[in-house]
Amino acid sequence: MKMLPLKISTSGLLLFILSIASSIAQSNKTRPPNLIYIMADDLGYGDLGCFGQKTIKTPNLDKMASEGLRFTSYYAGNTVCRPSRLSLWTGKHMGHTPISSNANYHFKPSDITVSELLKSRGYATGGVGKWAMGGIGTTGHPNKNGFDFWFGYLDQGEAHNYYPTHLWKNTEKITLKGNTLTREAKDRGRVSKKRVTYSHDLLTTQAMKFIADHKNTPFLLHVHWTIPHANNEGGRATGDGMEVPDYGIYAKEKWPNTKKGAAAMITRMDQDVGKIIQLIKKLDIQNETMIFFTSDNGPHSEGGHKHETFNANGPLKGYKRDLYEGGIRVPGIAYWPNKIKPGTESDQPFAFWDWLPTACELAGITPPTGLDGLSFAPTLLGKLDQQKIHPYLFWKYGSKIAIRKQEWKAVRNSPNKRLELYNLKNDIGETKNLSAQYPDKISELEKLIEEAVK
Repeated sequence: MKMLPLKISTSGLLLFILSIASSIAQSNKTRPPNLIYIMADDLGYGDLGCFGQKTIKTPNLDKMASEGLRFTSYYAGNTVCRPSRLSLWTGKHMGHTPISSNANYHFKPSDITVSELLKSRGYATGGVGKWAMGGIGTTGHPNKNGFDFWFGYLDQGEAHNYYPTHLWKNTEKITLKGNTLTREAKDRGRVSKKRVTYSHDLLTTQAMKFIADHKNTPFLLHVHWTIPHANNEGGRATGDGMEVPDYGIYAKEKWPNTKKGAAAMITRMDQDVGKIIQLIKKLDIQNETMIFFTSDNGPHSEGGHKHETFNANGPLKGYKRDLYEGGIRVPGIAYWPNKIKPGTESDQPFAFWDWLPTACELAGITPPTGLDGLSFAPTLLGKLDQQKIHPYLFWKYGSKIAIRKQEWKAVRNSPNKRLELYNLKNDIGETKNLSAQYPDKISELEKLIEEAVK
């Protein structure tokens, strides 16, 4: 028999070794849990009833919070889309990632993702929604980065349009019935003149199918919905970029259509969270399935809609593209019957780069070295005496930087400006700049910033 030469990258070798070690360590243990990570797009800290929203109805997420764990200091990886996802999937903050803005980036073979690690443990790995890390013919395609299955958008710009002409199922282009683009240059191929098939609904259907198809084996599923992101180009073309098939319970409100659309998108998403929870109960896998819900960054003021309309950032200052709390602190809810104590909450600061080590611990895998994240599995399981604490959290967005150490938060909005300093314990809205009163604290945080970008 002719033997073919084995070609394996450095990262591939590491994953192979981790897989063997994990298999040996776990051989006598019970099945690891299913993990579902649901992430909305541009959903603000104050957009959910369980985080203070008074107008938009989110009963399913509110119930999920009351029956699970609410994270009140959970942070996105960045204040915009692509780098936030990069942080989530690789376990690194913006001091150690190739990009810190929406600059184009494709995953490389040397990048190790949470999906690759769990796949090495025997997990079925799937995702739906917005990918943004590389398309067909690149090293960044999801199938080349640990996902057995992906359905949705590969390009984040195309994801602005909720009525696109196609989506991607792995490498297969799936035509969406009835949707036709305007073909006007100013719309950048992101506005449809005929709207029949709503992409969000297809994403949800595919997510639920993946769950049902893999009910008998451990699985990792990332549900990266595009709701409630605006169609920015659609907003410029028509004044209303909040694309939704109907306004639901808000149809009779005497509001502008952008306001109705923004509310309807969030409530539609909430209903789909309810569908996913009901499905895992129907399949009788609720006790072995941990669901985590969050948003990729703070709320937007785009597509004709303003974040102030529903107080989307709640008590926080700033919104999408800011490194103030409103741009990066996001809702976090964990749900796991018989594992997570109902009605609990944690104000301990955690961030997107903690997901990879958390998923690894829950799956029984030793994560790779060189991460910025730490596992919050002990917090999920109520073992607070075992929970490690971050020495600090760091963000970078282009030339903007921010750092948090315990209750202290510093922000610099441009390289030539002095750090602003806030005490989040006393001033969650970042209204009082204390930099002049605490020069020693500024010096301390400046040194940590230097450390963070090494």
